[in-house]
Amino acid sequence: MNSDWSNRTLKLAALVLILIHLVVSIVHGQAHQGARVHLTLFGYVYVAMVITAAPLVAAALLFSRRRHIGGLLLTVSMAGSFAFGVWYHFLSAGTDNVAEVHGVWRSTFLWTALALAVSELLGFIIGLLVYRAPAKKL
Repeated sequence: MNSDWSNRTLKLAALVLILIHLVVSIVHGQAHQGARVHLTLFGYVYVAMVITAAPLVAAALLFSRRRHIGGLLLTVSMAGSFAFGVWYHFLSAGTDNVAEVHGVWRSTFLWTALALAVSELLGFIIGLLVYRAPAKKL
């Protein structure tokens, strides 16, 4: 991997992915509201801190002298987001499971849950690449 690619493209890819993840999260939140799928207090706090705030903080850190910490925060937050989403949307029984959402919001809820899982997996990989890259390359 040459220095130019790793410096610009990797960090920009992370930033674009974080912003896509944010937009999909907002649409998914709207689907939650439209379908009247409510979270527990723990769920709301987790979504606010781990799924929303942590990737945005990671994005800021990626373009600072704390790039290494930003990569680690992105990796951990996306892993936590992925685990949370897969558990509640696909594995656990409950109103947050995609199979339990009906009505006009069903399709939006399903597709945004899938898009979140994919973006979180990609975010984990990109965060790990940034974290593991030698400091002189980024």
